[in-house]
Amino acid sequence: MNPEDRRIRSVLIVGGGSAGWMTAAALANALQGGCQVTVIESDEIGIIGVGEATIPPIKLFNQMLGLDENEFLRRTKGSFKLGIQFVDWARIGLRYFHPFGTYGRAFDTVPLHQYWLAAREQGQARPLDEYCMAWAAAGAGKFAPPASDPRSVMSTFDYAYHFDAGLYARFLREYAEQRGVLRIEGKVASVQQRAPDGFVQGVRMADGRNIEAELFIDCSGFRALLIEGALQTGFEDWSHWLPCDRAVAVPCTLAEFTPYTRSTARTAGWQWRIPLQHRTGNGYVYSSSFLGDDAAAAVLMQNLDGTALAEPRTLRFTSGRRKMFWNKNVIAIGLASGFVEPLESTALHLVQAGISKLLALFPDRDFDPAVRDEFNRIAVGEMERIRDFLILHYRLTQREDGELWRYCASMPIPDSLRVRIDHFRSYGRLLPRDLDLFAPASWLAVHVGQENLPLHRDPLLHYRTVRGTDVLEKLRLALQHAAHEMPTHADYIQRHCRAPTA
Repeated sequence: MNPEDRRIRSVLIVGGGSAGWMTAAALANALQGGCQVTVIESDEIGIIGVGEATIPPIKLFNQMLGLDENEFLRRTKGSFKLGIQFVDWARIGLRYFHPFGTYGRAFDTVPLHQYWLAAREQGQARPLDEYCMAWAAAGAGKFAPPASDPRSVMSTFDYAYHFDAGLYARFLREYAEQRGVLRIEGKVASVQQRAPDGFVQGVRMADGRNIEAELFIDCSGFRALLIEGALQTGFEDWSHWLPCDRAVAVPCTLAEFTPYTRSTARTAGWQWRIPLQHRTGNGYVYSSSFLGDDAAAAVLMQNLDGTALAEPRTLRFTSGRRKMFWNKNVIAIGLASGFVEPLESTALHLVQAGISKLLALFPDRDFDPAVRDEFNRIAVGEMERIRDFLILHYRLTQREDGELWRYCASMPIPDSLRVRIDHFRSYGRLLPRDLDLFAPASWLAVHVGQENLPLHRDPLLHYRTVRGTDVLEKLRLALQHAAHEMPTHADYIQRHCRAPTA
């Protein structure tokens, strides 16, 4: 090898599942055969498989790979997702929708929601949900892709997917292997490190094989075999802010085929409902400090809207992150890098974000510390902003019917979140941060949906002469009309992307 050629020639991904095969597919697509990518995966080690709901950026990942949307949905038995409906979060009996997209379109210097707040004060406003296209469609069980014409209300929403994560991993495995990725079946028994600097040199398999590489991607899930098991990177625990540390999951027969995810708050946590073409995914995320595993499983089984298709299974986790996502020549992606509970469907997005940073800051064999530090800086910021958005849901609860909710209502929160809550509470102002994953409309949905209503309006509103109530009513009627013209969610899938065995 030419000593001046510093290109990395071998990448070893430890772990398969969604994280491993998303990474392998992206690397195969980007490196175009100039580097050998290998995945170690064991059929004996199960995948977590609860990451079946996504957020809109997943479309960009699939497009980067050149995947056809309809074929992807057929292969993964997927459906469409226009947002998340939250039930009983602020208090029992109250529900709201977190939409993908915006509330109408900006029509004045002052944001639309300030006009809605003023109209609400005068008793002339409908619920905030009725002013967004995503809910106009979702609430009616409708779906069609957004329009490209920015003048149309049909351009004001976005969408993501529900799909079977195991089938997605299988789909991407085929894609990656067709592009030269090698798969090695087996378990890693130990990790070999170089004596001088502690860099990982290779792994020893349970059957005695030694497999070496230059760059290692840890996709081994919660086990974190490389980033933690070998490199002892350390973990920052966030469970004092996100106290749920268990999930029990079970699929059931399909009932209501909604184009959205539903999150229903329970006494010690919350229950998810994710409709796929062939079944509904269900789970109860809860805190073991306030509820036992058997009791949680019983609550879940009592609240299914179909017949259970398997026995419930429990997984344990701790919300938090590695102190470094990239350490020496190991980059952790997916659960190996950390975890925040699945409340806003960010698990697969964090895999995607890790891959995006890997491609943007792909190293050479020198492993420049400045490149590593920039990767870690961006990764920490991304995860902390997601963390704050999740804490927001718990902190704004008014429920007092369970120890979990009483704890969350009074727990100390990060200063970065406190500032955002206080500004909205004072004047209804949303404070977007650089590289926020969740846009102002997302924050608005949770603030208003959980009744963190402002004490005052934006002072600039008093100087405006726009008749906000007229604009809001025209918007609401336009959204209703547009939704009426859309096909149902089931009809759209039947026409475009029905899975053969669904």
